[in-house]
Amino acid sequence: MYTPKPSSRFILFTLILLLLLSFLTPSISSELDLDDEDGDDMEGLEELIALDEEEDLQQKPEGAHHEKQSEAEFVSKAQRIVLELNNDNTKRAIDGNEYVLVLGYTPWCARSAELMPKFAEAATALKELGSPLLMAKIDAERYPKVASTLEIKGFPTLLLFVNGTSQPYTGGFSAEELVIWARKKTGVPIIRISSDAEARHFLKKHSMFVVGLFEKFEGSDYDEFTKAAEMDSEIQFVETNNAEIAKHLFPDFKPTSVFLGLVKSEPEKYTEYEGSFSTDGILQFLDDNKFPLTTVLTELNAARVYSNTNKLQVLIIAEPDDFKKLVEPLQDIARKFKSKIMFIFVDIREENLAKPFLSMVGLEESKDSVVVSFNYSSSLKYLLESDTTPTSIEDFCSGLVSGTVSPYYKSQPIPDNKNMSILTVVGKTFDELILNSPENILLEIYTPWCITCETTSKQMEKLAKHFKGLDNLIFARIDASLNEHPKLQVDDYPTLLFYLADEKTNPIPLPTKSSTKELAALINNNLKEHNREIRDEL
Repeated sequence: MYTPKPSSRFILFTLILLLLLSFLTPSISSELDLDDEDGDDMEGLEELIALDEEEDLQQKPEGAHHEKQSEAEFVSKAQRIVLELNNDNTKRAIDGNEYVLVLGYTPWCARSAELMPKFAEAATALKELGSPLLMAKIDAERYPKVASTLEIKGFPTLLLFVNGTSQPYTGGFSAEELVIWARKKTGVPIIRISSDAEARHFLKKHSMFVVGLFEKFEGSDYDEFTKAAEMDSEIQFVETNNAEIAKHLFPDFKPTSVFLGLVKSEPEKYTEYEGSFSTDGILQFLDDNKFPLTTVLTELNAARVYSNTNKLQVLIIAEPDDFKKLVEPLQDIARKFKSKIMFIFVDIREENLAKPFLSMVGLEESKDSVVVSFNYSSSLKYLLESDTTPTSIEDFCSGLVSGTVSPYYKSQPIPDNKNMSILTVVGKTFDELILNSPENILLEIYTPWCITCETTSKQMEKLAKHFKGLDNLIFARIDASLNEHPKLQVDDYPTLLFYLADEKTNPIPLPTKSSTKELAALINNNLKEHNREIRDEL
């Protein structure tokens, strides 16, 4: 009996998610075993803080005595800059500080180059806030042993060490998001604002935040608010007990004793929470509303976007100029489906971002706009097969929500199989040529990148020639990289499936490591009840 394996479609979804999530490479820390060299490894820090020392000297009166700083002062200075880790100072830096956020990078990595200035900006902001966090970076190409010991495997990788034990970074990658995540992990989940001046200062630095108003910072509602702030790692929470300050932060605020709202920089700037105060309710509210109505996918936000898999995702893959024509009506569509669908724009020119999704619908070379939807809970995908217009997109989304849109399966164009000894099957002809055929069928399932598929293909040619003349036996093959069908679930290539004429729902797998003669014998054995003519030998 043939037991279906996990579908190749599911495997492809998983691989793409892993590829995108590799930007946030999780690592498990191991105990550092770097050997300390003779001498004071704090000497390596002097070069790093030279800029700070120069500024200090310039601020002192001329002739003022500059004393050599103690080791504790060196560490304090290091907490205010990005420390460059090396073979000598890594163990001391991590063991000697309660909190250390490490950026693992390589000079040749474009993503590292994009992240590093944001990392430095976040370090400056955290220094101004008096954070106890030490921000550090390690060139994994120059110091591979250190990087390996820290379990840095991909680039860039961010790891937070708390008292020497690491945990993966799970926040966003703007300077603001880095600061928010770092502060929450180091004991500051909520900022309290008590004056208009503090509110003005806060608004200059934060474009997205949650504001809570409470007459007293106590009680069950406040406890749930606090728990949500601690559990969320992306959005800054602020609290106040002053209604005027709440209105300054959230202009749409309506007087009430308890209030919670989300502020963003997007067109839908102010969103009030209307549910009961529960941790889960608040977190679900944020999950439903934290992204813009239409999110622009970038390499820096890709992991964050694709970790948000509780909704259907509709991707508009297009040229920026073409997308601009859709932006305004798409905002209205997104509002209508806000709690059910996440809308994402992907620049078709960005191959690293667009190609993985285009390949999943067999449109790798497309130059036209493509609208595709992914349901990660069911591993199904859907394709808008009409022109990309606001009306067609809205109808497509309505069908997704109601369940009336059929899943999409890739297929090559229907080939001409006239006079072919082995039929070429595609996604569109799988029902006709395999499932609905009255004949016995041996199907070869292969992919172009499969190393051992060529051997099986040659065996199929020999078998087709040997059994030529049997009217009720057909040989066929399908390229699984370009064709899909819900009844074809294979994750190992090559695969040989024997479909008996009267039992198409449970094909019999034949061993691909068998010799051609052994395969011929297996075919004959399976045909005994269906065919009088048996050929025992090649």
